[in-house]
Amino acid sequence: MKKFFLALCLMLTQVAFAQKNTPINIASYNLRYNTPNDGPNAWPNRKENVKALVRYHEWDIFGTQEGLRGQLNDLAEMPEYTFFGAGRDDGKEAGEHSAIFYRKDRFKLLKSGNFWLSETPDKPGKGWDATCCNRICSWGKFQDLITKKEFFFFSVHFDHQGVEARRQSGHLMVKKMKEIAGNATTILAGDFNSTPETEQIKTIQTLLSDSKLVSVMPPYGPEGTFNSFKFDAPMKNRIDYVFVSKNVKVLKYGVLTDANEQRYPSDHQPVVIKAIIE
Repeated sequence: MKKFFLALCLMLTQVAFAQKNTPINIASYNLRYNTPNDGPNAWPNRKENVKALVRYHEWDIFGTQEGLRGQLNDLAEMPEYTFFGAGRDDGKEAGEHSAIFYRKDRFKLLKSGNFWLSETPDKPGKGWDATCCNRICSWGKFQDLITKKEFFFFSVHFDHQGVEARRQSGHLMVKKMKEIAGNATTILAGDFNSTPETEQIKTIQTLLSDSKLVSVMPPYGPEGTFNSFKFDAPMKNRIDYVFVSKNVKVLKYGVLTDANEQRYPSDHQPVVIKAIIE
């Protein structure tokens, strides 16, 4: 009886340890907004490929960029996922989103919010030298229902034209993540329209680690993350990232190049990591 009890205790301890260290598949994916100008690459022709990619690689939580509300609703047809996020033009549904998708049976959303990349982050508007678009960041506080650990997840899209807007957005992100998450575990996914040597990326690294640089397994896939819908694109420039807190162990990092009949599902490649919150 004593041996049985000890064996049971050992088994329960092993199960608890395994649950506590269950990895999370995390991704950042710029979906490319829905425009008929993309012709054969327009969203109706590739939305099923996006869904198939997400499901095949078993993403648990991922940040998206550029998605219009209709596109997000299309992805939400995958019954295992739900999402939240606000449109950048009105804080509701208008314009592109930096939405966050997550598995409903894996995570509980505890709190969420949005802010804009500008001098007035609490309301829609352009920032600094941006001339094209409002830029928004959406965030959520989650509890992992398996490990019981809590973390913050941010999804963002930096401006593609304004040099000062990108630089200042790096500082704003650090400031807002400190305000919102404090010392809690934080994950930041996004299209930063910035290569690794830029000031804004270095600024973010004062708070979070670039998952590619701390991956236990050597990085997989190309350096670049933007393909312009060209199957033979050189993809030398890395502008999409997943950043993590110091207590997040990145087991592997990859830039996926999945394609269907030499057509990419988006004009960006998804950045994917497998990680454990320690």
